[in-house]
Amino acid sequence: MRRRTITAGLGAAGVAAALLAAAPATASVPMGGGHGGGHGPGQCSLVDKTLTATASVDQGLTDTFTTYGNTGGAWTGGDSTYSLPLGTGKTGWFFSDTFLGTVNPDGSRPTDSPFVNNSVVVQDRRGGLTTITGGTPEAPAGIIPPEADGSWYWIGDPTPAKHGDVQVPLLQFERTGTGSFDFQWVANRLATLDGDTLQLESITDSPSATGINWGSWTLEEGRTTYIYGVADPGGVRSGYVAKAEGRDGIAGAWTFWNGSGWSAAEADAVPVVPYVANEFSVSEFKDGYLLVTQDTSELFSTRIVARTSCSPTGPFTDPVELYRTPETGAAGSYGDADVFTYNAHEHPNLRQGNRIVLSYNVNTFDNVGDVYDDASIYRPRFIDVQLTVGR
Repeated sequence: MRRRTITAGLGAAGVAAALLAAAPATASVPMGGGHGGGHGPGQCSLVDKTLTATASVDQGLTDTFTTYGNTGGAWTGGDSTYSLPLGTGKTGWFFSDTFLGTVNPDGSRPTDSPFVNNSVVVQDRRGGLTTITGGTPEAPAGIIPPEADGSWYWIGDPTPAKHGDVQVPLLQFERTGTGSFDFQWVANRLATLDGDTLQLESITDSPSATGINWGSWTLEEGRTTYIYGVADPGGVRSGYVAKAEGRDGIAGAWTFWNGSGWSAAEADAVPVVPYVANEFSVSEFKDGYLLVTQDTSELFSTRIVARTSCSPTGPFTDPVELYRTPETGAAGSYGDADVFTYNAHEHPNLRQGNRIVLSYNVNTFDNVGDVYDDASIYRPRFIDVQLTVGR
């Protein structure tokens, strides 16, 4: 299973001791943090106001994927959980590591279940779901299959491309040994998928010289697409921003935010926000921008937080808690110290006014037991958050 948020070398006992379990809550926190007045390239009032968040489980979406996973005979679980409107009322749900096959009547997953590194579940306008993969029914592969050398791809946030195609940022990984955590990042790449079939058309290279993992999120504004990535300067997982202009989308030339402007050199990129997860979201909200992420300032945090800004490049305000995931740790809803949650982000295409929809992923360190004993563990959860912006 993918575990990009795990600290290498941390033993099971240490992990269990670090896990904190908590329940959903309502939070009202000033968003100041000294960001009043001018805010980078733009100015807005959002950052000087108070954000109040009231969260609850989005039972409809959660049940839709639970029912489909248990009875659909195709997708039974996955992570990443990005969404993209595909036209004609359809939505593509893009997953990284994915289990396929069936689920037993007792909720367990057969130990011979097919496993691929990425997939798409297409939801039609009536809510019906269909799983799209590569390969053949007898030997399924990811939409973006592994390379001949065994390296594989996890997906980033997909974005529309010209001629109706879909561009998907990729993180390429390779094995360094036989253990669960024996792998390393190789490069950033870009897949182009046919917009109708969602089958792979091409893979091209993306900027990779600095080690920043690009593709955590993409934000489209007119002919500009912002690409967010993560790296760990000083041991702090932080967000970075690049952008591409024009009809080629993120297949075009990138420039990188250097703290005061845009540079053609990836090495000039600077962190714009600390303590983000490998996957997070940045979207327009009111007269500014809303960033949503799992909090990585603490180990295996249950906290999903928001920050605001007047610009896609920040500066971003101090975090406001939106929700606490109830599944994590021995005191969590599974009663299992191996279970953790990660990579929360928004789905702006599902926003209704100030009501936003978030997803987060659930996983376990026991990838030879728990994920087969209980298929529900390795599935996304969906949360409705009602935001109120006060004075």
